[in-house]
Amino acid sequence: MPRGDGTGPVGGGNGKRTGGKAQGAGSQAVKNCVCPNCGKKVSHKPGQPCNQIQCPDCKVVLAPER
Repeated sequence: MPRGDGTGPVGGGNGKRTGGKAQGAGSQAVKNCVCPNCGKKVSHKPGQPCNQIQCPDCKVVLAPER
């Protein structure tokens, strides 16, 4: 038990702060989805990933525009 004289147990951990907001790969806002086949751009709808939208022209799955 610590008695205020520095003889207490050594604390665990590595001394790094791990708090804060995590940012994953999908954290950046995507404005458009683009067809990798024909290049057609479609406006991105929030909450719906580009890989769940098909190109209206060639029916290929869209990709996020970078």
